[in-house]
Amino acid sequence: MTTPEYVQLRAFARVDGTYLGILWIVSFACCIIGMEHPMISFIGSVTALASPFFAARRLWKFRDEVREGQISFLRSMAYYMLMFFYASVLFALAQYIYFAFIDGGYMIREYIGLMATDEAKTMMKAYGLTAKQVSDSLNELASTSPIMIALNIMTMNITIGILLSLPVATLTRKKKEGV
Repeated sequence: MTTPEYVQLRAFARVDGTYLGILWIVSFACCIIGMEHPMISFIGSVTALASPFFAARRLWKFRDEVREGQISFLRSMAYYMLMFFYASVLFALAQYIYFAFIDGGYMIREYIGLMATDEAKTMMKAYGLTAKQVSDSLNELASTSPIMIALNIMTMNITIGILLSLPVATLTRKKKEGV
């Protein structure tokens, strides 16, 4: 890959990563709002699960429109991984802002309320969990700093992008006819 091709790959991956990051932010916002409105939470979950397919579609578009219908396995893999990297950075920034300046303990209060329901108590009993164990876990989550939450989720998203890049690159690679 030449330097101009690498610059091109990074530039397009950055733009597509921004789109993917915005999709994740919308999904996250739906999940937060969905704590009081379950249907919106469902929409957020579906959006999150659809995001790898969205990313694959953006890679397909890059291959067909920018690379003139051809892309190698490694270039395809690099594009997908970079897209997830850029999206993860944007998403981590949004999550940090949310947890540091907006949340104010809202999520923990909602989880505590959820754990007080009869359904949650039945589920905890079925899994062999005590109320103290759940309370300790929620206290641990509440004491986690916003930057640690954002960095942990960013690391997870990058790892998922690396793992998904293998099958996606296999499906999207395409050589020129007759080569």
